[in-house]
Amino acid sequence: MEIKNRMLFCLLLCCFFSTAQVDQQGSVTANKPALIPTPKQVSWGKGFFDLSQCKYIINAVPDFEREANFLQKKLLDLGVKVEVVKEMAKPGNAIVFHILDNTPAKEAYALTVEEKQIKISASNAHGIFNGIQTLLQLSNQKKQTAICSIMDEPAFSIRGYMFDVGRNYQSIPLIKQQLDVMAMYKLNAYHMHLTEDIAWRIESKIFPKLIDSSFMIRNKGKFYTYQELRELVEYCRARHIEFIPEIDMPGHSAAFKRATGFDMQSPEGKAILKQVLQEFMAEVDVPYFHLGGDEVVYKDKNFLKDIADLMLAKGKKLIAWDPGGTVPAGTIHQLWNGNKKPWTKEPNLDSRHLYLNHFDPLEGVVATFNHSMLDVDKGDSIHLGGILCNWPDRRLENEMDALRMSPTYPAMLAFAERCWKGGGYHQFSSDMGKPGQDKYEAFAEFECRMMVHKKIHFQSLPFPYTKQTGIEWNLMGPFDNKGIATTQFLPEQPSYWDTTNLERAAKVYGGTIWLRHFWHPLIASHLQSPAENSTWYAYRKIYSDKETEQYFWIGFNNISRSHQAPAPPIGSWDDRGSKVWVNGVSVDPPVWKNSNRKTTTLEDPLVDEGYEYRAPTKIHLKKGWNTILIKAPVASFKSAWYAPVKWMFSFVAVD
Repeated sequence: MEIKNRMLFCLLLCCFFSTAQVDQQGSVTANKPALIPTPKQVSWGKGFFDLSQCKYIINAVPDFEREANFLQKKLLDLGVKVEVVKEMAKPGNAIVFHILDNTPAKEAYALTVEEKQIKISASNAHGIFNGIQTLLQLSNQKKQTAICSIMDEPAFSIRGYMFDVGRNYQSIPLIKQQLDVMAMYKLNAYHMHLTEDIAWRIESKIFPKLIDSSFMIRNKGKFYTYQELRELVEYCRARHIEFIPEIDMPGHSAAFKRATGFDMQSPEGKAILKQVLQEFMAEVDVPYFHLGGDEVVYKDKNFLKDIADLMLAKGKKLIAWDPGGTVPAGTIHQLWNGNKKPWTKEPNLDSRHLYLNHFDPLEGVVATFNHSMLDVDKGDSIHLGGILCNWPDRRLENEMDALRMSPTYPAMLAFAERCWKGGGYHQFSSDMGKPGQDKYEAFAEFECRMMVHKKIHFQSLPFPYTKQTGIEWNLMGPFDNKGIATTQFLPEQPSYWDTTNLERAAKVYGGTIWLRHFWHPLIASHLQSPAENSTWYAYRKIYSDKETEQYFWIGFNNISRSHQAPAPPIGSWDDRGSKVWVNGVSVDPPVWKNSNRKTTTLEDPLVDEGYEYRAPTKIHLKKGWNTILIKAPVASFKSAWYAPVKWMFSFVAVD
């Protein structure tokens, strides 16, 4: 049954307003902007600065000139024309940039909004830029900027996003779109995974065979010229985003071997690689370089040291995957395996269970919001932050599928909130908790703000997420099915769900429920002790004030974009025998387009297997209360590595 406690009712109401936010004590109000990420300190006044009456951006600091021009263009996009001046020639409403001699952190800023003036103060251009992003969020569609005073700085110094263009090429315009979203939410590092077994994506003048289409398996002929990479670097710099290129070595380098004829770890291959790296550094000027270094047997024990020495001699700051090869002291360890604990005396970045390609859209946002970055509340010289990664190993039919099939932007907002604010609840937890618990209430409040941003900023962009707080499921089980998924049990009888049985059912919350995560026990599920040969039932009620048709996301196996799991059999929701009834009527599954494939490879793109990228299911709702019953059986947890058992279900109305 739907939750109706007072707090959640207020949260539900606030999501209908483009000006919902929390006050300094964290309570919900209905007339303050929905800021993401949440500022460290904010106090609200009464009234507005009328942005449409703004005449000037006043900046007398040469180092802030680019930021002044950036804001001028953003305001023009909103229909507000202002002059950038060093001082006002005549009185008028203005936005003033002010330099501070000392601030507590590199990216810190102060923002004050009064009726006639907005003041953004920082010790450097990056801080001013962060203040601009907050200012743009403060201004509503009526060009009214709420009066407030903000003091803000991030909890972690590196807050990044990575995409694997080696496996699936992305066009420059699409990359810039993602960079713009990153900048809006104060992410400051773009990690570009440029080479893979599939293809080498970097222009090479000395070894042009590297980009010969005949040596590419996917997106043949697609690569980035040095001019395009320099363009991306500058685009990043204008948004205070560090460009981090990765040439994966010596593993994930089959494309290099096909093109050169040599393994990277051979003397000939290493010599060619060093020349290629020298060329790259001469063409693309960036401070960071990512060595890769994971998932490979090291035949040449000195390989990474030799390459690292080359890069260090050019003044590069090095990053490498961990677990991976042995790297020089001071190299930043980017953690990717959930069993890996952060280093205590070497710098770390967190990417553990931050892989978008494995996320179910609904649970992925919750897990990202819950994430305790590097197991600490706040960063330092060792705990640098994290990078959210998108690794679609499986071929994408269309480049936009990277954003449609993985919750890129919803999770990015949750990640931006967590990296900036710090804190967190559990390293790997997709359970949002229960109403009344701090974890649940914090996520509900964040979700409210995120839904406001979805409505305002993502109307024309993929945003696979819908509101899921307030959904309560009654779980009943386990019933021993002895490995036979079709076995029927008492909960399939409508009379079973009387008051007595509802009271003793376990209560879980959310649009996606994991009965057993496919990375169990590393990642906790909603069941504490999931067992094989079990059937569980989930029951809830939905109220409709009239007879109507409504659309729902329904799913039972959210296939990772990195697995070659096949589509479900025709006539079934999944290969386990899961079912769903609405008001006692069985809901038919889609007619899967790929069910006729006898074998599936990573070259077979997904088309309709995930609820978030197929047409939602239309459900007839009667006036009054409607009952939803889910049957989720499982036999063995053992499976082929490429088709893991994902014992889960999703059922949520599409907003």
